[in-house]
Amino acid sequence: MQQALRSAIWAQQLTPEQMARVEADTFETFVPKGGYVCRKGEMVENWLGIMDGMVKMTNFSANGKSVTFSGVPPGGWFGEGSLLKREILKYDAIALRDSRILRMPIDTFHWLLESSLPFTRFLLMQLNERLGQFIGMVENDRLLDPDTRVARCLGSMFNSHLFPGLDPGPDKLIQISQEELGLLSGASRQRANQALQLLEKQGLLRLDYGGICILDLEGLRRYQADSSAATR
Repeated sequence: MQQALRSAIWAQQLTPEQMARVEADTFETFVPKGGYVCRKGEMVENWLGIMDGMVKMTNFSANGKSVTFSGVPPGGWFGEGSLLKREILKYDAIALRDSRILRMPIDTFHWLLESSLPFTRFLLMQLNERLGQFIGMVENDRLLDPDTRVARCLGSMFNSHLFPGLDPGPDKLIQISQEELGLLSGASRQRANQALQLLEKQGLLRLDYGGICILDLEGLRRYQADSSAATR
């Protein structure tokens, strides 16, 4: 846990005293696959970081339909908006696989905000990147076909600020299942598989045992399926 905290982007410019309090106050919990990291309607108590595993931020309608806002891989932190406003959570966070969660108490979070200018700058960037991510998500959901949504979903996961745990270097393997990718991109597992097969044929990725190897990150981010692919 100490290594995970010290390697976080926001921790790089903390003083030794600030880091010592963070390490003393932050604690780790285990959430099994399908379990709730936090639930809609709860009063937020901690800033949440993914030490291991993957979590989706999602909401359910009264009739059981769901919408997924984002997937958070190892190295990502979330929940800062609710902490800043001291309000109840407006989404569920569910573990897509067995996950180890870091929890920084709200009092420690606000103490850092008041005592560390670099931490405050980090949060401004975090909120700005999150806004851009959600704007892109709305565009993808309303305007794009499933093949493009899957491609853009993979591309969006390599955000060095939101998800520093994923290295955008060549031949980087994302340990994500087709079911998880379907949930994050708004497609069924079968439809996500079909999209991945197409993207592999186009040389943008390679399907490997245990994950997806990214070969052309910018190609995924810019991907736009042709009209024939969109109608399949």
